Amino acid sequence: MGKTELAVHAARRALASGRYPGGVLFLDLHGYDEDRRVGPHRALGSLLRALGVPDDQVPAETEERRALYRTKLTERAHHNPLLVLLDNASSSAQVRDLRPGDPGIPLLVTSRHTLSDLQLPILDLPVLDVDAGVELLARGLRELDSGDHRAAEQPDAAREVAELCGGLPLALAVVTALLGDLPARPLTSMAQALRDTRSRLARLTREDLAVRAAFQLSYRHLPADQARLFRLFSLNPGPDVSTEIAARLADLPAEEAELLVHALTRAHLTQPGSVYGRWRMHDLMRLYAEELCREKETARTRKLAADRMLESYRHLALEADQQIQPGPEPGRYFPDRAAALAWLEAEYPNLQAAAMAAPELGRPDVIVLLHIALLDYQMLRRHLADCEDIAQRTLDVVRTSNDPAIREVLPDVLNNLGTVQRESRRFTESVACYLKARELYAARGETSTEATVLSNLGLTYQEMERPAEAVEVLHEALATFPPDGNLRERGMAYTNLGRALHQLHRLPEAADAYRADLDICRVIHDRRGEAITLNNLGMVLRDQNRGAEAVSAFEAARRAARASQDHHLAAQAGANLALVRGLAGAEELTTVITGLTETAEAMDRLGDGYRAAQVRCHLGVALVKAARWNDAMRVLHEVLAAGVELEDLRTQCAALDTLGMLYVGARRFAAAVDCWTEVAERWADLDDQLLWGRGLARRAMALSALGRRAEARADLQDAIEAFRADGSAAAAARDLLERGRTTRGRQVQTWENVRGGHRSAR
Repeated sequence: MGKTELAVHAARRALASGRYPGGVLFLDLHGYDEDRRVGPHRALGSLLRALGVPDDQVPAETEERRALYRTKLTERAHHNPLLVLLDNASSSAQVRDLRPGDPGIPLLVTSRHTLSDLQLPILDLPVLDVDAGVELLARGLRELDSGDHRAAEQPDAAREVAELCGGLPLALAVVTALLGDLPARPLTSMAQALRDTRSRLARLTREDLAVRAAFQLSYRHLPADQARLFRLFSLNPGPDVSTEIAARLADLPAEEAELLVHALTRAHLTQPGSVYGRWRMHDLMRLYAEELCREKETARTRKLAADRMLESYRHLALEADQQIQPGPEPGRYFPDRAAALAWLEAEYPNLQAAAMAAPELGRPDVIVLLHIALLDYQMLRRHLADCEDIAQRTLDVVRTSNDPAIREVLPDVLNNLGTVQRESRRFTESVACYLKARELYAARGETSTEATVLSNLGLTYQEMERPAEAVEVLHEALATFPPDGNLRERGMAYTNLGRALHQLHRLPEAADAYRADLDICRVIHDRRGEAITLNNLGMVLRDQNRGAEAVSAFEAARRAARASQDHHLAAQAGANLALVRGLAGAEELTTVITGLTETAEAMDRLGDGYRAAQVRCHLGVALVKAARWNDAMRVLHEVLAAGVELEDLRTQCAALDTLGMLYVGARRFAAAVDCWTEVAERWADLDDQLLWGRGLARRAMALSALGRRAEARADLQDAIEAFRADGSAAAAARDLLERGRTTRGRQVQTWENVRGGHRSAR
């Protein structure tokens, strides 16, 4: 319901309760209708007559009318308490003379404006949420026809209609009336009619009910400067507008723009955003503002305003990006990294929308620059889908542009697109982008950027389970970097090399590569890069059975990640820290399980299903160790399903390996054999001799327990050959010793058998 309907409904309920036996003194002030507006003098006359004063006794002067009104009202309320309801006041001046003299007499005022200077309690009516909007629509249809169940029979269409009405009670009332006119009209037809933003306001009209007409009543009262800003507001493509951007749209100082926005907000033509200094419009109000902007502003005026807005977004985004890059020098606009990130968090939806709208607004250069400026932030906050949307649109713009400066960035955009596709685990597409980017850089003789692409390509090969190729490409990248090249990019190549070497079980070399990157990170003050590399180094140290050093590395990684406000990386380091502490018995299992559960949920919130699955695999191991068999079984099957969905064989193997151990602990040896058969097949597909051998050794243990000794001996022989092929004699000995231990005990501890951890790419 709207403000008038709500006020009348409240008054009726109060009357029904017996609180006001004297009734309700009601007056519609028509404050927003210039032809019917009721001023204080005429309003006092109407109220006096309603209180029983004869026409010939109504004073001629306003002050005398006010005094008599207050006297008569107090006398009436003394015998029979009553409520004064003044509807549709456009200003405090309309109300001030009509206030009761006795503060004990209740007064209810409705207005499109916030009349805070009356010093009465204020109730701002929010728009309805979708569920409430659907209920209002359904109730309205049933009131017109008790047999009308369209909202219940077409729930999806009903929700869409409520959403398209923006929860505005007046819009829903118009829709209800239109549907009531045509009982056979399906809600899907109404939803389809409202989808077109160009005609939605026209559709929301029925005789004396019209959303546009209601908006016009408020708009017509605006002074010229407020009306202009209201129209220009609609040029912002995002969901809200900061005071600074409002000032740029109107080409005004921020202080003047702020006063104008305050006035628009008091008139409820704009609304306060989530924090002070941000302002938004209801969706239907925005459509109305767009109509007025096209009607009353010239094309040149609209273009200049949009240019000012886009230039401001471009400039500030580049300033913020400069501040979040590694290095000690602050930017000119943001005092530090935290301030830049806070601005990006608040402005991000607008920056995304501005980038996508820029080509249609005649500024293809802006999408190119915003793509570059937002890339690191989007990677940091895992806005991968958004990042790819902008990258693909930028690629289209660059390829079709006649501007040499725009066409020049083609390999940069391909490289960036390859990165977001790799992070989305679409490796084939990623490799294609990197190879094309490398070809273009090589043709130009740009060795530094060619080396950067090679580093990214090497990382992609490593994540594709092609570590030998990755090592080759990464050595080529490091050899290609010029001596005076970008240190940050060189450091990334070292970390990527470390990942590939770790995957090949060349642990000392991997540790050396990570330490080389750490030296670079500390020279260039790259705290986030330091966090990534320490996290990766910690996993190497863990696999070298250097638990105390691994703990120190993970703790330092988490500190650095938090200092750089990388929530995703901090969660990864925290998960690895819990894992290695649990392995060492340095932390209670309950604490480890809680920490891993929270980390997995954090990864879910960040949209990283791959690392969420890895964390849950560790969680499954912890649950096995805590003898919570059913919980472990549930979690590990979730991990296996995630691995299948992600088409990630290593995740599948980790889940199946731990499930095998769980089955052995429960003496379900046949089920364990099935698990390790699948593990061995997958490791064979990945051509990882060490882990294939481990799978065979574990299967031999289960086969032996089943009395199938010949098969067990064959598996052990194959496992030993695999260990020899990998050059891992020590690993072979450990596995055989472990096999002996596990056959003597029922509970299996497998922290060291979960492969990989959470390796971060830079």
